[in-house]
Amino acid sequence: MTILIFILVIVALILVHEFGHFVVAKLSGMRVDEFGLGYPPRAFTIATVGETSYTLNWLPFGGFVKIYGEDALSPASAKDARAFSSKPRILQALVLVAGIAMNLLFAYVLITGALIAGTPRSLDESELASASSMELMVANVLPGTPAARAGLVAGDSIMSAKDAKREWLPSTALGTSVPLPKSFSAFIAASGGKDVSLTVKSKTGERVITAIPAEGLIDNEPFRHALGIEVATVGVLPLSFGAAIVEGAHLTWSATKMTALGLGHFFYGILTLSADLSQVSGPIGIAGAVGSASSQGFGDLLSIMAIISINLALINLIPVPALDGGRLLFVIIESVIRRPIKASIAGSINMVGFAFLILLMLVVTAHDIFKLAS
Repeated sequence: MTILIFILVIVALILVHEFGHFVVAKLSGMRVDEFGLGYPPRAFTIATVGETSYTLNWLPFGGFVKIYGEDALSPASAKDARAFSSKPRILQALVLVAGIAMNLLFAYVLITGALIAGTPRSLDESELASASSMELMVANVLPGTPAARAGLVAGDSIMSAKDAKREWLPSTALGTSVPLPKSFSAFIAASGGKDVSLTVKSKTGERVITAIPAEGLIDNEPFRHALGIEVATVGVLPLSFGAAIVEGAHLTWSATKMTALGLGHFFYGILTLSADLSQVSGPIGIAGAVGSASSQGFGDLLSIMAIISINLALINLIPVPALDGGRLLFVIIESVIRRPIKASIAGSINMVGFAFLILLMLVVTAHDIFKLAS
């Protein structure tokens, strides 16, 4: 089931991307010969509307748009006013950027939908009464602290805590006017530096750990006992349509900035031979993330789809031959030199770029397999 959901997600995201190219090419007066679902070889033609054939292909991992004259290899296309290569450079650039823009717009729609459906997020005190599925989640663990030594990590949920005399439970804390993080911190502070047993839930299941709160971890309260963690109440609280529209735009922009910084750091690492592959997932890792999200709820599935859509958009913007960004770079160069790049040269550069992408995909996939095996 996970594989099926993963394929459907990838197909949806790539079709959205290609639909952007398709619409702008049509609006620009370019001749679109084919809109394909999946990759060739062709299974059959679904329909032919005007000059465009809509096809179903055997490899179910995305889709494509075939625009006449896009590769500029046909001598006839250079003389055809409806060919991609005959159109003004600005229209060519708009067609190339349209797929990227559609993925970002789709991510915004998905994030907004996730907020309306309800997805786990940090809650403030005023939202507790309306939320559901609340948990006290570890947001950050300071290195070298009792929490770090006990094995707590960001993303763990604290289900209960107890010492020799008392017990802390989220349900008990909710019965007071004190927010969950404050009540938990107060419980730890009152431990007097004695052993505290924590029942913790993570992706791998529940476990019980023991930690000894220590002094000196809070700058403005040096004598207060603490574990060295930042905790937050996380729960599901659907937003209204209006609030989701606004918050969705904010989250999409934030996610896009963070993704851009992450990709920039990763490709800089490739150039300097210092790339950290542990921060990157290939098809296997993405499939696992999609499967995990789908099991947690519809809102989580929409959220992970949005993140993948943003990654797909920004990766395509990278000026690497065989990607939209590389082709966009060619258009910019042609605008500067005021003549087309020779088709043989463009083809050779694209082959090198494509080989680089395949090699990168193989390395990342091998790393995914290694992580699963270990």
